[in-house]
Amino acid sequence: MKFLSNTRLLLIGLWLGAAVFFSFAVAPSAFAVLPSRELAGAMVSRSLMIINISGLIIGLILLASSFAASAGTNRLMLWTERILLLLLTVACAIGQFVIALWLSFVKAQMGKPIDEIAVDDPLRIKFNNLHEYSVWILVAAMLAALIAFFIISGKSFAPLASKTVSKDFDFDKEFKI
Repeated sequence: MKFLSNTRLLLIGLWLGAAVFFSFAVAPSAFAVLPSRELAGAMVSRSLMIINISGLIIGLILLASSFAASAGTNRLMLWTERILLLLLTVACAIGQFVIALWLSFVKAQMGKPIDEIAVDDPLRIKFNNLHEYSVWILVAAMLAALIAFFIISGKSFAPLASKTVSKDFDFDKEFKI
């Protein structure tokens, strides 16, 4: 069971690391380095698609595997973990299949680069609002993954913490010089 717990911890850690790297390195760097905001937006959209789909797949795997090793665990922590993994999965699905789809529809309606659209244009306002929803949904997924990471890691070390110290251990005998 330790192998399963470690594998689950690795999966959620990999996704969380990728999401953090995307948020704080890839997206800002794309807009800072690429020659146009259109190219940067295309690169960020593609990268975000990978983050969302991998979060959806990993979330489903972790959710399914939470039922495999559920014997003898704290029920409250187990259901908290499952709810957080469900939140991660649903957030990634909404981010990819709802918000990203709407963003592409709005962008197609614009017909020209977003920088050429007036700030007070209804399509630009809608695009900005959808972008903000996308950011918040990714933040929610990352927070759920972070909390689930600590719950999973706590379970993997729970047997170590539950061992009792022997009463017949004598420090004077063991550490005598």
